Amino acid sequence: MESSAEEPVHSRWEMLAPGVARRRLPGWDATVGAVAGATGVLVVDTGATLGAGAEIRREVRALFGRPVTHVVLTHPHFDHVLGAAAFAGVQVYGAAGLDGVLLQEREALCADAVRHGAEPDAVAEAADHLVRPGHLVCGELTLGLGGGREVLLANVGPGHTAYDLAVLVPGSPEVVFCGDLVEESDEPQAGPDALPAQWPAALDRLLALGGADAMYVPGHGAVVDAAFVRQQRETLARRFAVP
Repeated sequence: MESSAEEPVHSRWEMLAPGVARRRLPGWDATVGAVAGATGVLVVDTGATLGAGAEIRREVRALFGRPVTHVVLTHPHFDHVLGAAAFAGVQVYGAAGLDGVLLQEREALCADAVRHGAEPDAVAEAADHLVRPGHLVCGELTLGLGGGREVLLANVGPGHTAYDLAVLVPGSPEVVFCGDLVEESDEPQAGPDALPAQWPAALDRLLALGGADAMYVPGHGAVVDAAFVRQQRETLARRFAVP
């Protein structure tokens, strides 16, 4: 992930609400989110390489003037987790079981990254230093970031994978980081680790979490509303013959 030194950091990040931002990364159009409190910042997903993660960490500090203290990994795909190698010393959260997947299936993760066009040496470096989640979420968990800022982590899967974690940022509007349970720039991708029969129900839980007026931030693509998520839920239900 290369950015021009002259390009202002703020021009690469979309402000969704006070203290809440996201960036669409080049390459695979994966979304990274950031939520700032008075004492720290939570980052949602980390990009596909060590270099991407390091750039995200630097940019978020420049954007909010405080360090990254928490990282949430929404699911175990290379374009969302391999940048975690740049976040040593940060509290890392994931759905229950994600730590074991990243350990046991590291070779498959790397092969998938290379198959999708990632540079093999960069992938190997990121995998060698990958930071796995030390905090695992079974149901819901609320994190405080200082100054009254709280975020809710919700294990809403399985669906896109067996380890889908969403992030709700209360406020006006509420913001929900969906991971790849929702995609706007293409059809939702159902790989070999997807659980298609359970995906529509995961979107039902996601909609219940955010409500009708929330902003929903897909893993890939533009920010959407609840109507888009409901439509994608119906499309997936038809695609996989799920009630």
